[in-house]
Amino acid sequence: MNLKYSVGLDVSSKKINACISVIDEKQKVTVKSSTIISNTLKGFSSLEEWILKHKKETIPVVICMEATGIYHENCAYCLFGKGFDVSIILPNKAKKYLEAIGLKSKNDSIDAKGLSQMGAEQCLDLWQPMGSFFYELRLLTRQHQNVTELKTVLKNQLDALSFAMHHLDSVTNQLEQTIILFETQLKELDKEIKIHLKSNKEVYDKTENILKMKGLGILTLSTILAETNGFTLFTNYKQLVSYAGYDVVEAQSGKRVGKTKISKRGNSRIRRALHMPSLVVIQCKVKPFKDLYDRTYEKHGIKMKSYVAVQKKILTMIYHLWKKNEAYDAIYQLNIQEEEQKLTSRAIGFEEDTIAKNSPNIKIEATQGKHPVNNRKKLPLGVTNI
Repeated sequence: MNLKYSVGLDVSSKKINACISVIDEKQKVTVKSSTIISNTLKGFSSLEEWILKHKKETIPVVICMEATGIYHENCAYCLFGKGFDVSIILPNKAKKYLEAIGLKSKNDSIDAKGLSQMGAEQCLDLWQPMGSFFYELRLLTRQHQNVTELKTVLKNQLDALSFAMHHLDSVTNQLEQTIILFETQLKELDKEIKIHLKSNKEVYDKTENILKMKGLGILTLSTILAETNGFTLFTNYKQLVSYAGYDVVEAQSGKRVGKTKISKRGNSRIRRALHMPSLVVIQCKVKPFKDLYDRTYEKHGIKMKSYVAVQKKILTMIYHLWKKNEAYDAIYQLNIQEEEQKLTSRAIGFEEDTIAKNSPNIKIEATQGKHPVNNRKKLPLGVTNI
């Protein structure tokens, strides 16, 4: 008995390679047909007719395609509007799967067949289209990033020319004028982003509450909201952390213990946007973030690693404030931290009393506010034999 149909689509700018397969109760995947259509509205209609033609049974149909820049969006929107279940796969995930099933060659038809098999064998997350408000906001924030990068390139070229042996005024003037043009465009984009946020009262009220966090700017927050579709598809902060690439990856096997680092397998634009705010909140000594930075830096002595921890905390705090529709309150965060310190001090005092009662020949030294579990070099911390 067959369980479901799976359609794999390898999308390019001009054409789409399609392959439809079916999987049975014994987990055997059988290819039914393959075709090539144009990446146009007319081609999408032909694709729908082709799928319905080969769907002989009343079982589910899933569409599996790679995220190819913006070339896949029209096809995904059209099929979603027709009522199909669509899953969009990250290219690196699809590549690893195709390698795992032993496909050595690579072309459009092979990729479509592999995506079809992937959709049949796995239970993939379904794709949901982004709302028009956040889609337009994403266009603005990404354009801002593109113009900023172009401006940086030209400024570096202009700076390099100042050290050149020969100078040409016409080239220098062109670079300076282009930089001025980019600066003007960036100011216009900043205004458009603010106007766009104000066009939605609910979104603007939430952004105003979150922007009370010192060190966080409207461009950073707009970028995060645009790249996450206003946190619509996230049910908990762990999903958001993984989506942004801040999830921790371990490298351990047997006695070998490798380095622990973040995966970076996520939206790099979010990590890029959070880089400067993480530096500013530490420079401004915002209490919860500064304490996290000091604690992690004391542990491993790597500044950038501590800044990454601060970035992750900023992201999760934005998520919780957005979901709860609450304003950032520095005093509230400070009170929480003080309560945590009190609980830690009580736990330390309890352990010291327990050790003193059970071991009368052992002397307790000052722990200087550190929890015994956090120090691995002395077990227990602050305990010496007389």
